[in-house]
Amino acid sequence: MDNKTVTLHVNGQSHALEIPSGQILLETLREDLDLGGARGSCGIGMCGTCTVLLDGKAISSCLMLTIQVEGKHITTIEGLSQNGELHPVQQAYIDHGAFQCAYCTPGLILSTVALLNEHENPDDATIREYLSGNLCRCGSYVNILNAVRACRPVDDQSHSV
Repeated sequence: MDNKTVTLHVNGQSHALEIPSGQILLETLREDLDLGGARGSCGIGMCGTCTVLLDGKAISSCLMLTIQVEGKHITTIEGLSQNGELHPVQQAYIDHGAFQCAYCTPGLILSTVALLNEHENPDDATIREYLSGNLCRCGSYVNILNAVRACRPVDDQSHSV
């Protein structure tokens, strides 16, 4: 497989990398950039553990080739907190105990950020539909819903993604 040099914009920093042209974004984030928040599980975009934000939209990084995202802005869970302060969605998940094992939590948090960027005050049906691509094997869905309900629109530009 041919190698290709790409420039990625991840969590506000640019990275020039030489990668195999067929490498998926999840592998690049984890193996080349040492960002372990996006996790592999199903490999077919069904579980949400590999969710990242691509230009503010939630995507499954296991379904994207790295070369497809060159020039776009990628945000991982590691890029949400600013100046040592948790993003309001991260804090809401903690405040509401919206996780147990936490394997799914980074993907759910990033999907929630994307949801709130698109819908200022989503109703429960919208929340459930939007987060339906993120699975929680521990069954923390009630607390996840409570955490999302508690989130307010992100007005502070330092926390917008």
